[in-house]
Amino acid sequence: MPDRPRSLRTYPGRRAALVRPYAGSGTAKESNAGYRRLIAQGCTSLSVAFDRPTRLGRDSDTPLARGEVGRAGVAVDSLDDMRVLMDGIPLDRIATSMTIDAPAALLLLLYQLVAEERGIPADRLVGTVRNDVLGAYLTHGACVFPLRPALRLAADVFAYCKDELPRWNALSISRRHLAETGASAAQQIAFALASGVEYVRTAVAAGLDEDDIAAVRRQLAGLRAAPPNRDVEAAALALLQRIEDLGGAVAAIEHGFPQREIERHTRLVAGVRAPRTEDAGEWTDPAVEARQAERIAKLRAWRDQERVDLHMAALRKAASGPGNVLHPMKEALAAGATVGETCAALRETWDTCAPPDPDPAPIPTNGPGQGRRTRVVHE
Repeated sequence: MPDRPRSLRTYPGRRAALVRPYAGSGTAKESNAGYRRLIAQGCTSLSVAFDRPTRLGRDSDTPLARGEVGRAGVAVDSLDDMRVLMDGIPLDRIATSMTIDAPAALLLLLYQLVAEERGIPADRLVGTVRNDVLGAYLTHGACVFPLRPALRLAADVFAYCKDELPRWNALSISRRHLAETGASAAQQIAFALASGVEYVRTAVAAGLDEDDIAAVRRQLAGLRAAPPNRDVEAAALALLQRIEDLGGAVAAIEHGFPQREIERHTRLVAGVRAPRTEDAGEWTDPAVEARQAERIAKLRAWRDQERVDLHMAALRKAASGPGNVLHPMKEALAAGATVGETCAALRETWDTCAPPDPDPAPIPTNGPGQGRRTRVVHE
């Protein structure tokens, strides 16, 4: 049997482990105080947790954000919030991970803009954005843009990081979130690998070459290095083949194939798939929502609205064409556009996104013209 790539390492073995607690809640000011304490205690990297409105590309003052602002993550609505969040943080000496998917481009650009204001060169910035739009849609129905435009945006992030932020990781694929939905080991490997393959195909179709998508290839290599088990391997390869027969990860998700496969699996995850006996409740502070709404109102009062409108028009034009949307997006955010407004501008061009259909279209049977018919083999 061929040797498995179990010893593959993304980084040299001599590199010290990163200390990176996942943290963030309430306002940017409150989270910043927590980050400063962590760094003072020896943390060498930050992992920023964003609240649900931010992760879904909504501003804190919208009705859909009510009750969720600053809950289970920090609220970031604008460049001013990012300035406060990273105040006093040495961005050129700290690696920052951002757990965010579809709006990853926006938060990455806000971070870069703060660094630029401090005179920090882009090639000194080190970090990661998760940017796993397929995984987010599949595991918890995070739906900001339709799947195919979301993939295009992810590929734009790959290209932008290659040109502008060479030390930034533009993708992070995790099997853990699949595990928390109740997916089996084989399903975790197959669905994560299928997503990675889809990212590679999208990036290549956008004109990137293999060197440009090295970060994606590292993610795939890490998934292939999963501990060997003949039964798990056989099941994972069979699932991968079925996904290829359907036309790839996006087509499979649209047909509901991964969702149905996970639902057929009976493994329970405490607090996720097993019903709770009582409502545990979650902490949320209404004052956080009020403070964020006030900050947004002040921002809209002092910004140059004509300048914002000009850059938002450029963003819509880029979104309707083949160009990278991150360049006009950066200008719009620098002018004072909010995260929610920027995502809304993209939705005007790309349409809104429907959450996963509980009763998706029937899965087509294999036949002429069905899917790519790529054969999945183990080398």
